Amino acid sequence: MKFAVIVFPGSNCDRDMYHAVKDGLGEEADLVWYENANLTDYDAILLPGGFSYGDYLRSGAIASVSNVLNQIKQKAEAGTPVLGVCNGFQILLETGLLPGAMLRNEKLKFMCHYETLVVERADTMFTSGYEKGQQIQIPIAHGEGNYYCDDRTLEELKRNNQIVFTYKNNPNGSRADIAGIVNEAGNVLGMMPHPERAVEDLLGSSDGLAMFQSVLQHWREMYVTTS
Repeated sequence: MKFAVIVFPGSNCDRDMYHAVKDGLGEEADLVWYENANLTDYDAILLPGGFSYGDYLRSGAIASVSNVLNQIKQKAEAGTPVLGVCNGFQILLETGLLPGAMLRNEKLKFMCHYETLVVERADTMFTSGYEKGQQIQIPIAHGEGNYYCDDRTLEELKRNNQIVFTYKNNPNGSRADIAGIVNEAGNVLGMMPHPERAVEDLLGSSDGLAMFQSVLQHWREMYVTTS
């Protein structure tokens, strides 16, 4: 399986994402500069964290209108897994691939520590390696991670079963404790916590590795065992 890690000016978690796939998962990965991207041959797209374009205007706003997002939208429509973490999640919100918006943290402070997440869905291509209701330790690092959506959107997220992760102890004021959501098709996941920073015990937790293993397992079931 081949992963593309998209790099924008200001990305700073791209190497962590690359390490998680290349060394933690043992699969192919490329760091793909956004201007030179040709995503045709990639099986999964990863949008890493950081401060793309210095968070000018809003977090993720400038990156969301770059040409590479047109390719990512096409890949998403074709069913390719797309994972956006932190700034990657903010970019997915700005593009409209996921609903809602991101506000500054409730206490207006940057946060960087481990949080306990509750796995709300274990039946997605990103979470099949977990158990529903499982609590996992994943680090957060953000100043604008306060997920917001209006009442109608929240009802849609609940009705469509799109809430994948919640915070056990909501650190940033996110609506309904939301830490991660998927699109209706289930192949685009955005989340503020960083699973790529939790792929080996030396880092303090290996709970994030199951997410990448889930994506790989899904791909094998779709394209290897049936070929």
